[in-house]
Amino acid sequence: MNASAEPALPSRVASSRRSGLTSVVIVAADSGMTLGMCVEHVLANRGDVEVIVVDNASSDGAVAALQARRGDDARLRIVRNAENLGFGAGCNRGAALAHGDSLLFLNPDCEIAADVIERLRATADRRVGLLGVGIVDAKGRVEPASRRRDPILRRALLSMSGLARLEPRWPVFAGVDVPPPPRPGVEPVEAVSGALMFMPHAVFEEVGGFDETYFLHAEDLDLCRRVRDAGYLVACVNSISVVHGKGGSSRHRPLFVARHKHRGMWRWFTKFDPAAQNPFVRGLVRAGLWLHFAAQAPLLAWRQWRAGTQR
Repeated sequence: MNASAEPALPSRVASSRRSGLTSVVIVAADSGMTLGMCVEHVLANRGDVEVIVVDNASSDGAVAALQARRGDDARLRIVRNAENLGFGAGCNRGAALAHGDSLLFLNPDCEIAADVIERLRATADRRVGLLGVGIVDAKGRVEPASRRRDPILRRALLSMSGLARLEPRWPVFAGVDVPPPPRPGVEPVEAVSGALMFMPHAVFEEVGGFDETYFLHAEDLDLCRRVRDAGYLVACVNSISVVHGKGGSSRHRPLFVARHKHRGMWRWFTKFDPAAQNPFVRGLVRAGLWLHFAAQAPLLAWRQWRAGTQR
């Protein structure tokens, strides 16, 4: 990273974690057999890594299969929760057991190349609080969530209405997603995708980890915001791409996922958006969120039923 691009931040209290070790935390919740492939890709990475899989009461056999195949690898630890604690809580449980000076939170449906962790470590400096990468689908298309702005109400409405497409010509219409093309190298952004988040362990501890009042969705936006509020840089390393598949939870429980996504956005709005201070606006947003969910629910329930009959 170009050290002249941003002023150096004051040094923080040094972490007592093992220098050079990256602790990769993967939360599984009926994530399917992509979990095993994800772990294999991580263990194939160059450099010193450990993998902590936090199992949120999965019943699909993927964690048991991983244990049978890789249980004798000292670099892998599996933590089993008696119930689904949610994504943020699962990440916090994994981080509490991590020995590394750096943490990598990774979705179980991601495939990372053998040099990704090494390149992320080389990119980070003491100004960096959190790094993301270019998240792409199986066809190489970049997910907009790779580079985002805080979803304050005005931006969210511009994105939902489609007016944000006018941003390249008229910046006043800026929405939540940062429009392409991405800048070469490292691009400071307000938020990155929770599919992959790399950060110093000391910074994670300093900001208090994930907010466990979120169950699923928006906790990544929350963490990015608090890292920035603590004076650190959040950035996307656009020169690194990681393939992100479709998670098992999203496929088999779309209604469940959508409900928690709406709950997460409501939590973020009330916590960070200045518009939430207005009781009238707050009421409108609450009603709008749940009306939006109610409109989606019948189709999502049908998809969930179909997924259940095909398993």
